[in-house]
Amino acid sequence: MAGAHRSLAHLQGGAGRYRRDVCPFGGLADAADPAGWAELDLLLEGHSVALITSPESVPAGWEISFAIEGVQMIGTGLLDAEDPEVVALGDVDVADMLDLIERAQPGPFLDRTIEMGNYIGLRREGALIAMAGERLHPDGWTEISAVCTDHAYRSTGLGTRLVRAVAAGIRARGEEPFLHASATNVNAIRLYQAIGFELRRRVDFTGVRRDRPAH
Repeated sequence: MAGAHRSLAHLQGGAGRYRRDVCPFGGLADAADPAGWAELDLLLEGHSVALITSPESVPAGWEISFAIEGVQMIGTGLLDAEDPEVVALGDVDVADMLDLIERAQPGPFLDRTIEMGNYIGLRREGALIAMAGERLHPDGWTEISAVCTDHAYRSTGLGTRLVRAVAAGIRARGEEPFLHASATNVNAIRLYQAIGFELRRRVDFTGVRRDRPAH
């Protein structure tokens, strides 16, 4: 958040969060520092949930709303490839993108998530049937995210094509692709491994919020 996405986030001391219509992720420079949690509380304005990665614990006065077991994978052996059929997606496509996200449920995607990076898609007879794009952007790396395909077109290789095309754009900038997947989505993990990704580490996504007594 303090790097390429600085304009999309709110930062305070050792805490940060993306703008609410961009991404639900928050972050702490040091999850063991109580001051960071206090700063995150201020950024959340007392009522929002932040999605953070793998905290060992949360301090008193905070609660875990949910936890998702995940894995992080890096595209070490991924063969990127440009695809002449893909189209760039922009602001005019957001309604179609949100509609596909609602049907395919790949994970959080909001009205301004498209501002986090480049997004591409495939259309059939004008309808958006598959998409993928870029999300988190730590120095030297870009996350491939929102990989999804309409149910009627699944198992036809569209997702693989889009992942490789997104990766081609990432590597053209001199960066490396990575992605996250649910640890329980064994089929997706096997597919990513088959096209050249390898497991890097376990990452749990944890929703936290300030536990405030009712008045």
